[in-house]
Amino acid sequence: MTSGSEGTVTVQPWATRELGFGLRHGDSHVSDAGSRDWDIPALIEPGLRRNPRRAHLLVSTVLGKHLPTDPHRVIDAGDRLGDLVLTLLGEHAANAGPAPTGDSAAVSDGQTSASPRASHAVVLGFAETATGLGHIVAARIGAQCYLHSTRRDVPTAHTLTAFEEGHSHATSHLLQPMPADIFRNELPMVLVDDEISTGATALDAIRALHASTPRPHYILASLVDMRTESDKAAFAAAAVELGATIDTVCLASGETLLPESLIDSVAALPDPILNPVAANRGRNARIELPWPDAVPEGGRHGVLHADIAMFEAALSAAAATLRAGIAALPWSGIDSAVSSAPAADTADSAAVGRAELKSVASERGTGDEGLLPRPVIVLAHEELMYLPLRLAAVLADAGVPTRYQTTTRSPAYVLDEPGYPLRRGFRFTAPELGEDAPRFVYNAAWPEPAAVEPILVVVIDEPADTERLTAAGGLIDVLTASGADVVLAVVPGADPQSLRAVRRERFPAEGQLRREAGADRILPEPLRGPEFGSYAADEVAWLLKDLSGADLEADVAERERRIQAGIAHYAESLPVEYQPDAAYRELFDRVLSESAERLALAVATVAELVVAERGDDVVLVSLARAGTPVGVLMRRWLATRGLDVPHYAVSIVRDRGIDAVALDYLARHHDPANIVFVDGWTGKGAITRELAEALDAYAAAGGARFNPDLAVLADPGACVSTYGTRDDFLIASACLNSTVSGLVSRTVLNDTLIGPGDYHGAKFYAELAADDVSGRLLDAVTAAFDTVRPRVAAHLESVRNSDRTPTWAGWASVEQVRAAYGVASVNFVKPGVGETTRVLLRRVPWRVLVREADAPEHAHIRMLAAARDVPVEVVPDLAYACMGLIKDVAES
Repeated sequence: MTSGSEGTVTVQPWATRELGFGLRHGDSHVSDAGSRDWDIPALIEPGLRRNPRRAHLLVSTVLGKHLPTDPHRVIDAGDRLGDLVLTLLGEHAANAGPAPTGDSAAVSDGQTSASPRASHAVVLGFAETATGLGHIVAARIGAQCYLHSTRRDVPTAHTLTAFEEGHSHATSHLLQPMPADIFRNELPMVLVDDEISTGATALDAIRALHASTPRPHYILASLVDMRTESDKAAFAAAAVELGATIDTVCLASGETLLPESLIDSVAALPDPILNPVAANRGRNARIELPWPDAVPEGGRHGVLHADIAMFEAALSAAAATLRAGIAALPWSGIDSAVSSAPAADTADSAAVGRAELKSVASERGTGDEGLLPRPVIVLAHEELMYLPLRLAAVLADAGVPTRYQTTTRSPAYVLDEPGYPLRRGFRFTAPELGEDAPRFVYNAAWPEPAAVEPILVVVIDEPADTERLTAAGGLIDVLTASGADVVLAVVPGADPQSLRAVRRERFPAEGQLRREAGADRILPEPLRGPEFGSYAADEVAWLLKDLSGADLEADVAERERRIQAGIAHYAESLPVEYQPDAAYRELFDRVLSESAERLALAVATVAELVVAERGDDVVLVSLARAGTPVGVLMRRWLATRGLDVPHYAVSIVRDRGIDAVALDYLARHHDPANIVFVDGWTGKGAITRELAEALDAYAAAGGARFNPDLAVLADPGACVSTYGTRDDFLIASACLNSTVSGLVSRTVLNDTLIGPGDYHGAKFYAELAADDVSGRLLDAVTAAFDTVRPRVAAHLESVRNSDRTPTWAGWASVEQVRAAYGVASVNFVKPGVGETTRVLLRRVPWRVLVREADAPEHAHIRMLAAARDVPVEVVPDLAYACMGLIKDVAES
């Protein structure tokens, strides 16, 4: 033991004795007068890691990360931290008037105690270490919303913002609330971490969050605060910079004493011995835990104050299933564990174990030690910390000796020496598909000498429930190889889309407030050509803000680096407009000439399909800018049938949603039931999903209900049911940028230029008029209408009679390519001719995959790839004609 608790023999930490790495206590801030249980030496122990940036590791004794810990000790620490936050919030609110009240949190057996009413605050926990601690604090103060950052990129969720962690091996923190609006407010924000070493990560997070949603008050809450005076000065400077209050609270503060040679000293230590192997492999079992789709199992997508009662009910059901499942195992009792003790144990020690356990059984009145449960260590997996902690607390309350800890992404130094906290360690393959970096778990043993080896109960969620767990080198494999008996408990977890839907229905009052507030609001008038764009005024009305005078273009490589690092969103700036050479422009002319009839047939088919299924009174709303030429052409085709159809262009931004002000305009001037959203093509379907989710969010906030069915010219990804074709062919409008899209840039959304009542923005590149081929594209396709007209009815009938059910085959194909090429994110894989062209025109491409080496539909892509020195690789079984892979600039 290294703590200074009264009556405990203190052993000087090994890292202090041997390497001079020490910890000095400063102040304790808990209410227990005279107790040493909350001083720095009792809260953290000095550990090590081989990291050239930071060789020291502060091992918490109350977090349950590296050390198996009494779950109630973990909860108690979080509750005490929450009490400090409540006090500070109360002091701050005293100067601002009373906060609105809310329903008190439900409290059940094993639950952390909650405040008597909801706090006027939101809480953010840092992945991965503080996801559970943040949840405890949020529960204690009754936060309106709890969210933790995540390093898992969930395909069906959207990222609100991101920030970096400089000293960590795994730096990117993503915020994925569902929907984003639950975290967009001006309430005080409590940021929770296990430690403040320098505070750099917290300041980066505050800046990123403040840029997205400014707040007047931030509180950084941590178990320990080890900042220097210069670190604290950085906090004061940041507060001035942001114009906000930044407070800190902690259980104890102190100082980290680091010798200058520590990095070299750790590097010189012998290589650690990981993954111990016993003479006999342990047993393993699996238990499926029930969990509702619409109840958050953790804070990855947000936990609302209104979710607490449902969480507690789901927790009770899951805990009952876990207890029953463990009890049903033939090796879950103490007698079976003693009788199957490893051969290395002596008969005397086994006899002592039985005698001790019989004594406990006698005290409890059972008379049979076999009826007593074996001790349990609940092992949470990475960010899924709070639910396993609560399950551990329920087991402990039921009389099962229980400890709690988690796996981690952090490689730490393991040394089997008294006074060193990480006595043994395991390295294992990350169970999540697509994750290549190894994972770790430390100790995974009873803290004190025990007569009976504990059962290790590993709690994971569905994305981690893969064959990798039991394969060689997987978590279950390495633990059972050490002789441990392991129970795998799997939680289905909440579906982000289900969470989103249920939250939409849960807050109708918020929607009513939106409707009342926006009833008399003056909305900006649309932009039209020739003042904005080169399309005629009657061809399209742009629901955009004119940003033509703004300096928004950035170097492509630097822009890509900032986007991938999470420093900037792609929609906050514009790439420099690529202007192709004469040979490429000649190729465009040839492509347009050869494909005009094919384009005309697809335009006519999708336009007729829209009218057949939605009626003659449709209003076309293109998603700017790829959808705009298609919308203009559909309008022209319908005009040949005598239909004068309004046409607008609006902005939609991946991860940010559709322009809500533009939707307000449409709802005010047209029947929302008549609105048909139009785009050029589908890739993997990201924008299709974005549109549906954004329209749901708009309706949930009190806006009108729009039909999310997207009409596209080409649907090679099988993502929609309204299309002209599902062939992956070259749409000429994909070959160029603004010069084929009315001289309008892609859309822009940033806080500097776009205010609350503004449409999203875009630029009009009037200076490129000499190179504009927008009208040439429209006229060439329109000229082919009469040629294809005799074929339209048959083609339309063929499409209508086919199975148009979206299969999302494109997304599955993208996942296969991502895994095969080791691509970090599906966002780096752009399928189809149109998306591949965009990669080469706007992004930093890594390589291009083509199904056929000389296919005419991607001749322009091969030309662009050659111009940018991008390799082109032939993949015969590719689901699309081609795919573009974006370069991961972080690995360059």
